Amino acid sequence: MSQPEQDSYWINHAIQLARRAEEAGEVPVGAVLVLDNQIIGEGWNLSISTHDPCAHAEIMAIRAAGEKVGNYRLLNSTLYVTLEPCVMCAGAMIHSRIARLVYGASDLKTGAAGSVFNILNDPRHNHVVEVTAGVCADICGQQLSDFFRRRRAEKKALKLQVKAMSIKPE
Repeated sequence: MSQPEQDSYWINHAIQLARRAEEAGEVPVGAVLVLDNQIIGEGWNLSISTHDPCAHAEIMAIRAAGEKVGNYRLLNSTLYVTLEPCVMCAGAMIHSRIARLVYGASDLKTGAAGSVFNILNDPRHNHVVEVTAGVCADICGQQLSDFFRRRRAEKKALKLQVKAMSIKPE
């Protein structure tokens, strides 16, 4: 398989993991960490259900990989994630020495792999992560857009229900 084919394959795996997050009421982001074309860690957002602001998909995948390989250094690995990582996740990637990041949708509010910040390629760090952006971006972006659209509709419906309950008949 060519590199672009591998990237597409693993991003599609991350998309499936993002569905798990969505099923749990979490923001649908999925991540899979791969070494030598084998999964060493995977994760999806769990921040809401665990009350843990650090439980992003990337962090969950990195933690699982560290446990599996028995090391906090994840040399020569590639992290595939459906949404561009934030600053926290980018920092974890640098500290764990992940070689490469492949992501789907850009995060124009908090992205730290080039959209807003460029943490991963800052030469002041002792480790630089190679970045490939936009793999299956349309699918990844649509998954997030659909989730937030449904969430806004649910909130609107709830507000209408509350308002209807507070109206007293004459």
